[in-house]
Amino acid sequence: MAKNKKADNQVSAVRRAKHGWVLTVFFSILAVLWLYPIFLVAMNSLKKKGFITRYPFALPDHRSFFGIENFIKGVQKTNFFAAMGNSVIITVGSVAVIILCTSMCAWYITRVHNKVNSTIYMLCLFSMIVPFQMVMFSLSKLANMMHLSNPIGIILVYLGFGAGLAVFMFCGFVKSIPLEIEEAAMIDGCTPLQTFFQVVFPIMKPTTITVAILQAMWIWNDYLLPYLVLDLKKYKTIPIVIQYLKGGYGAVDWGTMMAMLVLAIVPIIIFYAACQKYIIEGVVAGAVKG
Repeated sequence: MAKNKKADNQVSAVRRAKHGWVLTVFFSILAVLWLYPIFLVAMNSLKKKGFITRYPFALPDHRSFFGIENFIKGVQKTNFFAAMGNSVIITVGSVAVIILCTSMCAWYITRVHNKVNSTIYMLCLFSMIVPFQMVMFSLSKLANMMHLSNPIGIILVYLGFGAGLAVFMFCGFVKSIPLEIEEAAMIDGCTPLQTFFQVVFPIMKPTTITVAILQAMWIWNDYLLPYLVLDLKKYKTIPIVIQYLKGGYGAVDWGTMMAMLVLAIVPIIIFYAACQKYIIEGVVAGAVKG
């Protein structure tokens, strides 16, 4: 009996090993397919303009190689670093405000049970399913009337659009935090604000980082909302200045555009790579109801 069980375990182990190799090969191919467009953009950013359209999939050679000239020309034509400064201010400010406001909101509506808080939670969830196209024209008009057409003002707009997902994730995580921890802090003399910032918020770290990554990737790459809200004569973000590289009648300087795309994606890739280990942990933690 024991020998048969041991043989069955060995057969199961062999099958799992075979399945593991199949999955490894499959996901390796999938990863290459996902990364290839990024490699293609980086490769073409080093080519001369004519060779990009004629030989987009060929590696740079002695005839097509253009070095960093595309990068230099792109920075000069777009005033790239000014746009990057605006994007950094908007992204960092928006993510910070979203995390601060939504984490406090989620903690309050999770711990204080009444109809008002239930309504606020349902409105946050409802905001996640409302298409942006339904509100973009009225939003643009309202932002202009309230003088939000600047990098600081648009942070409030991003708070409104980013609150739904953030509140949903933080609420799920707060439900998994034992209430006894907060009660002990209250007994020790902590005020509600001290309890939140000294006890609850540090425990929220996995979800906080996950929300920060998701919101930063969205805001950094967003084109439509800054285009509608910002005063483009004074303020432009990176996606907007890259779009301005398109000339009249569909003419595009592909070399310069590819170079600017590389400069645009490098910061967010570095940020994502540094924080990616927290994403699954935060998402799973936010799904726990306690």
